Amino acid sequence: MSLLATLAVAAEEGHELVELPIPAIAYGLIVFGIFVALAIVTFSFRDVANRHAEKAAAYAREHGADAQH
Repeated sequence: MSLLATLAVAAEEGHELVELPIPAIAYGLIVFGIFVALAIVTFSFRDVANRHAEKAAAYAREHGADAQH
């Protein structure tokens, strides 16, 4: 069977529509909720480096990070 014949047969056949298990807007709300949860997790890690600034400075002094390479 040629490609054109296959396309013609496929175009003539009826399409079976499948209903969504939940309303379409619910998918958007679920994804939005996931993004909000990930944003909260990301936001909770803000300023972590500054909480340990003295440790970072001590490490830099011990390992010569201030010197130019």
